Amino acid sequence: MNQMNWLAVYPEIALLAAACVVAIVDLWFGDARRLPTYVLAQLSLAGVAALQLSYFKQGFTLYAMQRMVVADPMGHLLGLFATIAVMVSLAYARPYAAKRDLLRGELFTLSMFSLLGMLVMIAANNFLVVYLGLELMSLSLYALIAMRRDDIGATEAAMKYFVLGALASGFLLYGLSMMYGATGSLEIGEVFKAIGTGQINRAVLSLGVVFVVAGLAFKLGAVPFHMWVPDIYHGSPTAITLLVAAAPKLAAFAITIRLLVEGMLGLAVDWQQMLVLLSVGSMLLGNIAAIAQTNLKRMLAYSTIGQIGFMLLGLIPGVVNGNTISAANGYSSSLFYVVVDALTTLGTFGVIILLSRQGHEAENIEDFKGLARRSPWFAAVMAVFMFSLAGSPPLVGFYAKLAVLQALVSTNVAGYIWLAVVAVVLSLIGAFYYLRIVKVMYFDAPSDLHPLEAPFDVRALLSVNGLAILLLGILPGGLMALCRTAIVQALAT
Repeated sequence: MNQMNWLAVYPEIALLAAACVVAIVDLWFGDARRLPTYVLAQLSLAGVAALQLSYFKQGFTLYAMQRMVVADPMGHLLGLFATIAVMVSLAYARPYAAKRDLLRGELFTLSMFSLLGMLVMIAANNFLVVYLGLELMSLSLYALIAMRRDDIGATEAAMKYFVLGALASGFLLYGLSMMYGATGSLEIGEVFKAIGTGQINRAVLSLGVVFVVAGLAFKLGAVPFHMWVPDIYHGSPTAITLLVAAAPKLAAFAITIRLLVEGMLGLAVDWQQMLVLLSVGSMLLGNIAAIAQTNLKRMLAYSTIGQIGFMLLGLIPGVVNGNTISAANGYSSSLFYVVVDALTTLGTFGVIILLSRQGHEAENIEDFKGLARRSPWFAAVMAVFMFSLAGSPPLVGFYAKLAVLQALVSTNVAGYIWLAVVAVVLSLIGAFYYLRIVKVMYFDAPSDLHPLEAPFDVRALLSVNGLAILLLGILPGGLMALCRTAIVQALAT
């Protein structure tokens, strides 16, 4: 029982217990609307979020479970936003799922188990724990995508995600096993120390890093490991797409920081070069391919690939000429970017769900024609999300992109400055397809005159989501400071 320190894993324990209770309650008190299950799930998630917030405010770093788990401010901040993302996703998903025979207890329990996997990934300080968290999250998402068994598209998406997810896990596991073989330890901190000695076979380490980065790129959806993203986004029911699109990228970012920065910073020369290729490739393919899409979910999938490429830019200038002066600036910019992207993604898919009705999926761009005449308020909310994704001031997406570019340019390295220029050009290309949505909403005649069907809580939450993107754009300093504090304190231990 040495160094178990149960305090560090209270959020994960609470979530596991709550998921089991929700599953039992659904069996005994489940009705067609699943109100008891839904309320209990949301209250449980709110409790977990409160625990994460409390831990973050205290600012401590604890190692637990024989140093296999770490509870630090970065983990608590990402865990908080991941929990909020799942709460919002379930709120948006409930009316949509009710109309499509998806409102079952499994929707809530599997969502909670996928969040548990994310929290385990975020708190991992051991290669095995990283893998266990990854598989728990992935298996839950596979099952969620396949819930609509009579839908060929959903079943196909689940199969593709399963096969390619297994491939990604294999890459990651092979890379981690090579790192273990070279360093003799599964603990991330010990791996860092072993690499720092400089007495380990460099070739083995470099090959291990290649496989680790490839596995992480799969999970992030970066080019050339992006092939699953458009098909899963398109094939899954929109409510499930929302669960796949928002919260998991926060967990993927966490294990990227844990493995590459906290564990393999001594090999930064190797993995930073790989990230440059992944970043440029993702921005290039994501932004150009998105232009050709008529399906909004596929467009957002390619948009996500481009956004991931932009996020990776912040991880590139961590080590410059052997010093880490700009590390905190770059990594905190990436953290800020991924949080903002998750919040914007929630709102964007929320509007798609809002426009969907019984027997109709509002997932094509033409479904948004004339939305400004049908609902001026939600057209404005959707425009806020689109302008934020495009990086237009004064919305928070602009400051997210600016922070990442500033981290690159401040290094005064010619290659990084050129990389920032390329990112700006590709971002301008990306603005085209976001503005196309705004044009369709405001300047095209409506193709659908059906009234918007959504309960008050969904409309209110969607409005709050849009206002949050606007307010965070006007006052971005608070969230930026939280991200910087989290990164600095995480790197200090």
